[in-house]
Amino acid sequence: MTGVAYAAGGAGAGGAGGIASFIPLILIFAVFYFMLIRPQQKQAKQKQVFLNELKNGDKVVTSGGIHGTITGITDSVVTLEIADKVRIKVSRSSIGSPLNKDGSAPVPAKKGG
Repeated sequence: MTGVAYAAGGAGAGGAGGIASFIPLILIFAVFYFMLIRPQQKQAKQKQVFLNELKNGDKVVTSGGIHGTITGITDSVVTLEIADKVRIKVSRSSIGSPLNKDGSAPVPAKKGG
């Protein structure tokens, strides 16, 4: 009988220990949020702004590595001129990044110090 009473008494004290056991999980989630999820959301937002601001004459590179100049834009399709009188149509979402004035791809900024 004392074994049952002892077990019941331990359950009350275990309630506070149960909450304390979730603190490491909460900290791990916070680290994942600030190290992985938040930067990825920020990058996706920047890309969406870039895609919305595309205009004729912009020099871009596709995610497949094709360099070209925009000659036509619709809501979902971009026409690129990749050589004299050579034009291709690509999905607007496949545009990867803008090109520098000299036509070279921009160098990504280093993270950290």
